Formats: sequence, structure tokens, C-alpha cells
Amino acid sequence: MRHNRIYQAGTFFLSAFLYVTAAMTPITALAAPADLNEAAAQQEERLTLPIQSNEIENWPEGPAVGAEGAIVLEANTGVVLYAKNIHEKLYPASTTKLLTCLIAARECSMDEIVTFSHDAVFGIQQGSSNIGIDEGQAMTMEECLYGILVASANEVAAAVAEHVAGSQEAFADMMNETARELGCQDSHFVNPHGLFDENHYTSAYDLAIIAKAFFQNELLSKIGNTPRHHFAATADQPDDFTVRNKHQLINGDTPYEGIKGGKTGYTDEARQTLVTCAEQNGLKLICVVMKEESPEQFNDTVRLFDYGFKNFTVTNVAENETRYNIDETEFFHTSYDIFGNSSPILSLNKDSYLILPKTVSFQELTSEISYDVSGENEVAAINYYYEDTYVGTASVDLAKATAYSSYDFDSAPITPAKTEPVTSGMDNTIFINIKIVLLVIIILAALTILVFVIRDLLINYSFSGSSRSVSRKKYWTRKKHGRNRRSSGSRDIHF
Repeated sequence: MRHNRIYQAGTFFLSAFLYVTAAMTPITALAAPADLNEAAAQQEERLTLPIQSNEIENWPEGPAVGAEGAIVLEANTGVVLYAKNIHEKLYPASTTKLLTCLIAARECSMDEIVTFSHDAVFGIQQGSSNIGIDEGQAMTMEECLYGILVASANEVAAAVAEHVAGSQEAFADMMNETARELGCQDSHFVNPHGLFDENHYTSAYDLAIIAKAFFQNELLSKIGNTPRHHFAATADQPDDFTVRNKHQLINGDTPYEGIKGGKTGYTDEARQTLVTCAEQNGLKLICVVMKEESPEQFNDTVRLFDYGFKNFTVTNVAENETRYNIDETEFFHTSYDIFGNSSPILSLNKDSYLILPKTVSFQELTSEISYDVSGENEVAAINYYYEDTYVGTASVDLAKATAYSSYDFDSAPITPAKTEPVTSGMDNTIFINIKIVLLVIIILAALTILVFVIRDLLINYSFSGSSRSVSRKKYWTRKKHGRNRRSSGSRDIHF
């Protein structure tokens, strides 16, 4: 009887549990579609947001994407091909880690040992992305970069920040300073991993600028383009495991030609963020989408890459430019001497190129000359625009034969106004300040005259000395002959 009561009681509680579970199940089932519907509605709303690059006359029309902010930027020139709210401040989530790894790679060698502190391991949000490293364990910096970029491990990003700067707060200061140096305009960072903080934000433009610097580093590009990575057990880290990159254009789930790497990111507030780099036909494009819904961040990235590679082309400046024909300016020729004529002192850099829409010709561009340059042999830069949209720069360089010259071309920064397209009747010269060159010419001329004067003085002195020598010789000869004549009884003859 007692057992029956126990059985009945157990059955009752089990039935009650199943009933409650069944009753709750419809509520749970209904919640997910509601969330999905809300996300889909937000996605549809973002699809209708204006695309600023589409407002440029005769510019190739870019695709509508569901991201709040999106950009396609050419990595070698910094030319923006596609722009949608590119300066809107948004949350970057784990794409923050591109900047974290860029700073770590600049500050540290890859064989440095990073030890995980209590704060690095337990200071991150519980359940957020990690690889399970325990307090006191250690890895090389290179392995840490794989952990950050392939597995998006937050505790690894925190440990690297502490290793580089002493604390995560000090590292955040380094992040903001580096962002300013790179030219970021809309960013403020407070942590190395991108977990949500309302004071931790950036923009599509700034993320693209950070990615531009990131993909100039060969090691970071290699690590950032790794589909999966095996962590071998060591004395300082006893676990043996493999992680897989969640970036579908990197791991092969969404194949695309020429992928160079990238980084995923997600928080509830940021939604999906994605940074990707790809290279085809001489174009190296960086695509950033922010505040997107899965899996459209990958699909939209493919659409934006297709747009960039199909509608834009690389155009060499030296092969097309006729308005600044420096080679015909005969004054600026030299062969190690200012008056030579075997090679030009100044020339357009033959490797300089622009990124032009296939709908635009070189002759439609306007340009401006800037003397605010920092290259070793650069004298000036010619910036090119189409409809006030920057399309690239060509440098004006000193010829290599005179690279050692210390001539100062008065290269103080100026801000000249943009020029209108130059007509064929214009003089084919480039106007530069040559005051110092003229001064050098005057000094050389003065030195030349001085050399001639000294030479004449030396010659005159030499002839005078020779005359005196001859006179002395004649005097002693006559005196000797006179003695001889007196000794023979001859009479002295005076002249």
C-alpha cells in the first residue's frame, strides 16, 4: 500500500511536470517566430535606407543590403566604391579584435609568452565566445592571435591586452590612439574583445580603415584567413583541440574567389557584423557590413564584392595623364648635375593608379596638387576626383638618380582648391615652388666664378715667380762673366 502511494505520488508529480512542460511549450514555440518576425521587419526596413554612393551622377548603382551601415573600400588606395551610412556610429562586436590583433602584432614578437590572469579568464561575459583557457595557463602570442581571429576567443583577447599594455584599460587607450593615427573618425573603444558597452562603438568607414592596416600585415592576413586551427597541448596549456572559423567565406560554406581573410562579430545590440577582404584583377577590396541579420551578412558581402569587382577598374595615371607632363619640362633634367639633360629630375610615379568606375573616363576627372607629402623621394601629390568623390592619388617623385639630393622644394602643407578639368590648350607643365633651386643655382654660379678667380691668381703668381727667377739667373750669369773678363785683363762693359 505504501509503495502504491509512493508510486501514485510519483506519477502525479511526473504528470504535473509533463503538463507544465507541455503548457509552456507553445509559449516558447510562439516566442521564436515573434523574434524572427521582428528581426525580419527590421531587416526589411534597413533595405530601404538610402545608399549615398548611388547618389553620385553616373556612378555604378550598388545593391540594396539589409545592413544598417555598409562600405566597400579599395585597400591599396583607400577609395570608397560603395557607401551606406558609413559614418553612423554602431557597435562592432568581435570585429573589434582586428584592431586588438593589429596592435599586438606591432608591439610584440610572436614567440612571447602570454599568461592568463584571473581577470582575463573570469572577467568576460559568461557564455560568450571562448576556448576554455584556465587561469595561470599560457600560450605564445602567435597561438593567441589564432585564438582571437579563428575562434574569436574573448578571454584570449583580454589576456593579450593585459600582456601588451599591463591592463585592459590601458590597452583601450592604445586602441583609441591607434585608431586616430589610422584616420578613424567615429570610434571609441573601451575593451579589446567587443563585448557590448554603450561607449564602445565605431562605424563602417572606421572598421574598413582598421582592416586596411590589418591586411597590410602578411602574418595577420594569413591568420585571419585560416578556416580551422589545431591547438596542440603544451606544458603551459594541456588541452589538445581544434577550432573552426565561423566566417563562411573563409571556412568554405560560402565559397568566393580571392578571399584574403576577415572577422565575424555578434552581440544582441550589435546584431551581425562582418569584415572581409578579397582580391581579384588588381583590386583589393574590403567589405564591411554592420547591424545585419544572419545569414544575410555573408550573402550581402558576396553581392557587394560582385558589385565592386564588376564595375570598377584599375587605371594607371602615368599612362593617361597629359595635363602634368613633367618629362617635357626641359628645365628639370639632370644627370647628377643641375644643367644636364639626360634624365628628368621630377616624374609622375609610374606605379600610381586610380580606381575608376567603368562608366567614367580619365578625362572627366578633376585634380588638385598637394605638397603635404611624407615619402622619401616625393615632392608633391596629385589627388584625383570624380564629382567631388576621391578616386586616388599619383605622387610626383624625384628621379632615382638624384634621390640623394638635399634640395628643398618648399613643401609646406597647403590646401589648394580643386581645379576644373584642364583643357588641351593649357601649358603641359607642373607648377612647383623652385625658390631654393634657384638659390642653389646662384650658389653654384658663385662658386664657379670663385674657382676661376683663384685659378687666375694662381696662374699670375706662377708667371711672376718665373720672371723673377729668370732675372736673378741673368744677374748672376753676368756677374760671373764679369769676373772672368777682369781676370783676363778685359774692361768692364756697363749696359
